[in-house]
Amino acid sequence: MVQLQLKDQEVKIDGGELTGYQQRGHEFIHQKGSPGWRSSDTEMFPLIGPTAEAGFQVEVDAGRAIQDQHGLLRELDYELISNTETTAVFRKLYTAGTLVRNSKYPAKSEVEWLEWPYDFEFIKEFTLRKDGLEVRFEISGPSGMPYMLGYHPAFKIHTEKPEIIVENKRISLEEVLAVGSRALEVPETNVVLLKDKNHLEIRTQGFKHFMLWTEVSNMVCIEPITFYPYAVPQSQLHEGFEQLLQPPAIYKVWLNPKRTDES
Repeated sequence: MVQLQLKDQEVKIDGGELTGYQQRGHEFIHQKGSPGWRSSDTEMFPLIGPTAEAGFQVEVDAGRAIQDQHGLLRELDYELISNTETTAVFRKLYTAGTLVRNSKYPAKSEVEWLEWPYDFEFIKEFTLRKDGLEVRFEISGPSGMPYMLGYHPAFKIHTEKPEIIVENKRISLEEVLAVGSRALEVPETNVVLLKDKNHLEIRTQGFKHFMLWTEVSNMVCIEPITFYPYAVPQSQLHEGFEQLLQPPAIYKVWLNPKRTDES
């Protein structure tokens, strides 16, 4: 377990997974073991969304890509490469063509092994600053490599009527629940405000959209994404790929607590 500390803020990270972020004792992150989701954050890479209807295959130029929902990155282990009182840097490495066992098999998937035809290095860096927590992602690989990236943090809900504010639009938790497993698209924005007992602003750089997901009333996932996967049939997921043109590609997410009188 890695812990970061700065004044009244505390961060807990377990194997690269953000398991806690508190300010003045208020916990923003969904706690593992609570109803809703077995994790507290993860990454979706090199694709976002389900693939079962496409036979778990995704079209790429370099060869066969066998992927389950949200990609194989989550099946790899992070290595801690540096750590200070306010920073922690983790890395995952993948060699093209390496078979990776799918943890969903056989209970929740028909495919046992996942595969991607490109090398990549994926870095996740946490930096605790006076105004909040920055999570930075760095993707390196061969020029032209296709990919999608999504960050999938889960936030703890403390009140009965939280709201998610996007510009002048208010989204209730009931609206997110109604969409179910598909997740609610929040297109073309880089700022979302979670209004709860304490408020949290989620701001991004590099990502294009958000999607919102929950199946319970005690948490909500507010997920920055480069592509909303339900915009196309699963057989056409490749239409949502970015291209790694000038490696590394950099993406950032800021979690900034806000006073209730600031919103």
